Amino acid sequence: MTVPSEKGAAVGRRIGIGLMYGLFKPRVLGAWRVPASGPAILAVNHAHNIDGPMLMGTAPRPVHFLIKKEAFVGPLGSFLEGIGQLKVDRHGADRNAIGNALGVLEQGGVLGIFPEGTRGDGDFASLRAGLAYFALRSGAPIVPVAVLGSTERRGRLVKALPPLRGRVDVVFGDAFDAGDGTGRRTRKALDEATVRIQGKLTDHLENARRLTGR
Repeated sequence: MTVPSEKGAAVGRRIGIGLMYGLFKPRVLGAWRVPASGPAILAVNHAHNIDGPMLMGTAPRPVHFLIKKEAFVGPLGSFLEGIGQLKVDRHGADRNAIGNALGVLEQGGVLGIFPEGTRGDGDFASLRAGLAYFALRSGAPIVPVAVLGSTERRGRLVKALPPLRGRVDVVFGDAFDAGDGTGRRTRKALDEATVRIQGKLTDHLENARRLTGR
């Protein structure tokens, strides 16, 4: 197991800043809510492929995202590994990805997760237990993040992307602990934590939509 480098993620952040602010007009709200140091998990809604790069370019710290292994093909795969991103097999318990993700948190880094698993409506309606597992195992706080506006309109030049110079809102919520304070890591504790997390993320998304008018 080789934990991805913080330097690589820092390079990825600089690239993300250049691309996202160069192509679009991100409006970032509440970035100060991300802990300035120590481990943290960013739980992001996922409605568009641009949501991950958008967060990499707008988060106040370098982020190591868990990304489906299908994206790690050819030069793109080498690039993603070079900027500290984590390859995960979504079709089973990927022990290597789990170990790497926990390693990021143990070293005080920031782990990015799309808790819905795959791209969908981006409303946190269906959460996987992986987020709760990482939070309970590491003790890292979860910061909910809502990316809004990436799917509202299609670009004229590139249909798969939002319009160039279009506004995308990135709203960070208050950090919270997933556990109940007992330190339990049982299956029951995991299930309860997943329900607790879903409530927090859904509430944040509703607040973010009210705040941004989206």
